[in-house]
Amino acid sequence: MSKELLKGNYAVIKGALLAGCVAYFGYPITPASEIAEAAAYYFPPAGRTFVQAESEIASINMVYGAAGAGVRCMTASSGPGISLKQEGVSYIAGAELPCVIVDIMRGGPGLGNIAPEQGDYHQVVKGGGHGNYKCVVYAPNSAQEMCDLTYKAFDTADKYRNPVYVLADGFIGQMMEQVDFSHLKPIEPKKLEWGVHGTPDSKNLINSIYLDPDVLEAHNRKLQEKYKKIEENEAIFENYKVDDADLILIGYGITSRILRSVVDEARNSGLKVGLFRPKTLWPLAKDEINRLVGSAKKFLVVEMSNGQLVDDIRLIVEGKIPVEFYGRMGGNVPTVDEVLEITKKLS
Repeated sequence: MSKELLKGNYAVIKGALLAGCVAYFGYPITPASEIAEAAAYYFPPAGRTFVQAESEIASINMVYGAAGAGVRCMTASSGPGISLKQEGVSYIAGAELPCVIVDIMRGGPGLGNIAPEQGDYHQVVKGGGHGNYKCVVYAPNSAQEMCDLTYKAFDTADKYRNPVYVLADGFIGQMMEQVDFSHLKPIEPKKLEWGVHGTPDSKNLINSIYLDPDVLEAHNRKLQEKYKKIEENEAIFENYKVDDADLILIGYGITSRILRSVVDEARNSGLKVGLFRPKTLWPLAKDEINRLVGSAKKFLVVEMSNGQLVDDIRLIVEGKIPVEFYGRMGGNVPTVDEVLEITKKLS
């Protein structure tokens, strides 16, 4: 079927299968459990591997092992589970291994609740684990993008030998929408040449331990050069009615869809409002943000958190124009009406 009505969580697995993902290792947690459910349903009939690990810590270390063997692999979780995976993610980044990690954000901190939130931005975008590493972070805002950006994530992970996140709020994970697969070319699974293949003629070695400080520093400098290339080449975004906008709204995930409606309502009232939506949270599209600074008078960042993306926007803007913030927490989703009211006050 070229099109299906799917939850965003199921769309992730369809995208992963088309991308040639060989193995899924996971542990269920609301609101991400349907990803493991879909993997359990679709992976074995396709000749792929599904393992429900005994814990989140076990699952990320299984990913480490499979990635080290040179196969495309993935895991998924939500906030508390992602927290438990952080040490493993640091090891994977240090060993320069490609993998895909999906985080369907829920309310926090602690156990919080199972409602949608965007409070995982800091731990995912800033690294979360120990050391000086970075992960590419895609931010889908639809079931279609849950599929497409997961598919893309595997290529990006392999290209840079680096872990890649797909970061979505619980709303996007649970929402059902039509997903079109016709533009995605199925990729045949294959082992990558640099992997540890466990054969007599395979001399490959993968690790993340460098006991000599100078050797570890050289490894870190190599990683920083890789991250610089990622920043230069991999930032993606979407603009909506920004060309003449005095006020530009900024948001990702379900928030960006609400903001798009706010832009339309504001335009109907004669206000010059636009939307900038980062599709990668790291790297952020710094050049585009700076370009918008040159034409807009003010930014308004809207998040389902205490304000996390807004910190990075302010660092980029460097005080050239005001950057306002509006946030909801606890699993509350901002409405078009409440953001529109703020927009009118700022315009």
